[in-house]
Amino acid sequence: MTRIKEAIVVEGRYDKNTLSQVVDAPIVTLEGFSVFNDKEKLRFLRRLAQERGLIILTDSDGAGFVIRNYLKGSLPREQVKQAYIPDVDGKERRKRAPGKEGKLGVEGMRPEVLLEALRRCGATFLDGEEAAAVSREPVTKGDLFAWGLSGGAGSAEKRRALLRQLDLPAHLTANGLLEALNLLYSREDLETLLCHDKE
Repeated sequence: MTRIKEAIVVEGRYDKNTLSQVVDAPIVTLEGFSVFNDKEKLRFLRRLAQERGLIILTDSDGAGFVIRNYLKGSLPREQVKQAYIPDVDGKERRKRAPGKEGKLGVEGMRPEVLLEALRRCGATFLDGEEAAAVSREPVTKGDLFAWGLSGGAGSAEKRRALLRQLDLPAHLTANGLLEALNLLYSREDLETLLCHDKE
């Protein structure tokens, strides 16, 4: 599986499913147009762009470009790369009928087409050595429990305090927190931070 340094932004979960079979990279879904009203998601994307760079990979239809243009105007250009899939007529297997414009989206693209789109936009492909440096032991649900951030008395309050401290969206669920922590921090950084708080 090809490893990529940047986080990749896609429209929905089916796009994420397809892409996650092709590349090993953080993939963030926008849930379509809901990103327009989600200030916290936008803040999170800015943070990701700053920490590791972002690649925007939306469908090639009109809706995809509306979302792409909104993000272009909302995120720092120098930290964002634009990946484009070709216009291909057709419909995704799970759909009864093609989309409004009759084009395949990210979800319907072949793996080699997606890889080529990422290559063309200047994605940072990691070889074995670099990948080992970026690869780190992930934070798990068990860690959140052990650190008192889920499943225990006062865990919701501890989670809110950590979110404030790390400047992450206040409404992140335990699962959302887990994803954000794995994208932005190493396990060692978090252990140090949480142990320091207890002193």
